Amino acid sequence: MTTPRDPQSDPADGAPLHAPAPNGPQAGAGSAAGGLPAPYGPRAGAEAAVGDPPPPQTAVSPGPPTADPRWARPAFLALLLATGVLYLCNLHASGYANSFYSAAVQAGSQSWKAFFFGSLDAANAITVDKPPAALWPMALSVRLFGLNSWAILVPEVLMGVGTVAVVHASVRRRSGHGAALLAGAVLALTPVAALMFRFNNPDALLALLMAVACHLVVRALEDGRTRWLVWAGVAVGFAFLTKTLQAFLILPALAAVYAVCAPVRPRKRFAQLALATVALVVSGGWWVAVVELWPASSRPYIGGSQNNSFLELTFGYNGLGRLNGDETGSVGGGGGPGGGGRWGETGWDRMFNDDIGGQISWLLPAALILLVAGLVLTRKAGRTDVTRAAFLVWGGSLLTTAVVFSFMAGIFHQYYTVALAPYVAAVTGMGAAALWHRRRETVATLTLAATVTATAAWGYVLLHRTPDYLPWLRWLVLVGGLTAALGLVFAGRAGHRVVLAAAGLGVAASLAGPTAYTLSTVREGHSGSIVTAGPASTGRGGGPGGGGGPQNGTPPGADGNGPSQNGGFPGGGPGQDGFGAPPGADGTTPPDRAGTTTEAPGQGPRGGGAGMGGLLGGTDVDAEARELLEAGAAGHTWAAAAVGAQNAASYQLATGEPVMAIGGFNGTDPSPTLAQFQQYVKDGRIHYFVSGGSGGGGGTGRGGGSGTGAASRITAWVQSHFTHVTAGSVTFYDLTRPTSEN
Repeated sequence: MTTPRDPQSDPADGAPLHAPAPNGPQAGAGSAAGGLPAPYGPRAGAEAAVGDPPPPQTAVSPGPPTADPRWARPAFLALLLATGVLYLCNLHASGYANSFYSAAVQAGSQSWKAFFFGSLDAANAITVDKPPAALWPMALSVRLFGLNSWAILVPEVLMGVGTVAVVHASVRRRSGHGAALLAGAVLALTPVAALMFRFNNPDALLALLMAVACHLVVRALEDGRTRWLVWAGVAVGFAFLTKTLQAFLILPALAAVYAVCAPVRPRKRFAQLALATVALVVSGGWWVAVVELWPASSRPYIGGSQNNSFLELTFGYNGLGRLNGDETGSVGGGGGPGGGGRWGETGWDRMFNDDIGGQISWLLPAALILLVAGLVLTRKAGRTDVTRAAFLVWGGSLLTTAVVFSFMAGIFHQYYTVALAPYVAAVTGMGAAALWHRRRETVATLTLAATVTATAAWGYVLLHRTPDYLPWLRWLVLVGGLTAALGLVFAGRAGHRVVLAAAGLGVAASLAGPTAYTLSTVREGHSGSIVTAGPASTGRGGGPGGGGGPQNGTPPGADGNGPSQNGGFPGGGPGQDGFGAPPGADGTTPPDRAGTTTEAPGQGPRGGGAGMGGLLGGTDVDAEARELLEAGAAGHTWAAAAVGAQNAASYQLATGEPVMAIGGFNGTDPSPTLAQFQQYVKDGRIHYFVSGGSGGGGGTGRGGGSGTGAASRITAWVQSHFTHVTAGSVTFYDLTRPTSEN
């Protein structure tokens, strides 16, 4: 006996059963019968038993459903709400997160010039080593709500929710609501996504913009309209203003797919691509043009560069240097293919190794299998088949980014892999839906079963790398996955409820591991330059953020687990007030800890800079030091100067006064020169010099701390010419009080 159902949707998963071309006859051109067939169910108007699979088709070419099932919108809103609540939980525990960027946000909230350039301080001495687009939403939030943890990090959470919404929207148009919900859940529960959408590094905005670009290109492939492609160019342009050349990693895939698969004549295709390129150049180049044309004497020094040039920064330290490891101003690169280095081993398996695997690779085997399956299913479709093009867009972006990450020899951190999360999620959702709707076919069911088996087995391996963390979970994942795979093998002959139970068990087993890691990530605060998701794992490493390298394996606070994440950063960790302001309400160490310092293993006293002289994270600023800097600060441009940006940022966030970061992030940038610093001191623009700090290298090679650079010369000059004072555990030099010998 059969049960009639709505021909517009399948009650089991909400996927469209028939799909007329949504944007004119060109959408999906090349499919069977000259239009979009009913790829995932009976032809329009037919009836079938609930759970019955569709007859075989020669192509998978769905379009948007003509009517959404009643549960679709509530489920979508529930997905976004759940993502937002999850990412907001315990958000205040991270304090100011990465003090390097938080100081720039603070500066941008005080000075529009600092806002525009991305300066580290409101007096505009030097910028961060990235373009400023990622700082702008946070700086605007701080202008509205004041400087506190929530004002800085909530915009990042909203970016995470927005990325889930974009991936959901793109997958829904091609594969239905069930697939879209799966894709959204995969993204939201990816551990590195839960980490970075709650952190203030540029990667959150970058992931959002890359997802938007992919979605817009797929929209352009549906109807051939120029506007979608132009807007995609704008998204990539602003992604460039977020993290420079990393935004261009997916361009070859996007351009190639559109050039081949667009439903318009070749001449128009290339004209549209040219317009999109113009949009990219304009949206990403206007800020670069202003910076390069602005007189260098009246703007901040471009942090991370050796010649005060953003173009040099783009193509050097943040460009080719990331690929070959030759990053001028850094403290060292990685190894060649198959080799090791400060940033871990490179090679085809880098995304799966002990350092990276737990961050991103939970569903990566599934995504690769499903990408191949989707392309096989659409192999007989016409050139303009949109579903195949969508697989190529998202899958091509996944492959190109993963390959570059796997073999780049320069600075590489685990959290960079958040860029892969939207691509993995989209491919997983679309591929699973394509196979699910052909579950009566033996090859499809076997592929589904193989996908679940591979995912469960890999989840077991990843969980086994942290043997003390929920040891029962890895067995539950393995047994549950294998049981689900066995049920899916017989999906074509089993009853509807059995099939749904097997599918549900497979999804649960696949997501159990990343969900546990995500919950572990949310429970802990994260701060400093290096952060990782999930519990502590053997083999973690990767080096310090922005340009450092580990000294003895995993840097303190870099294991993603426990209070060490806070790295002694002012305001990090528990104890914030109800609105999320760090302890003491002003971002400093609480008053009851005045005069004390904390130590982390292998770092020594925090007063002089945490780890590698303050490179990994900020310093604890006690009440006595804060009072010293605040006294008389109004009479100076900079309350103090310190070597290294993290060191300077901590004092700036604690006092609210501009603090000059000598040498930028690593202390290796040649700014200011000794002559410039001496002139600043002569003019009375700097009050104190903070003893200690990171870097000090020559700035002409990869080695930091060589003792021959501008920072080292400035330090030596200050120590020999000015009186030192002690506040708490820190030594300061009063630049208004020369020694008697002078």
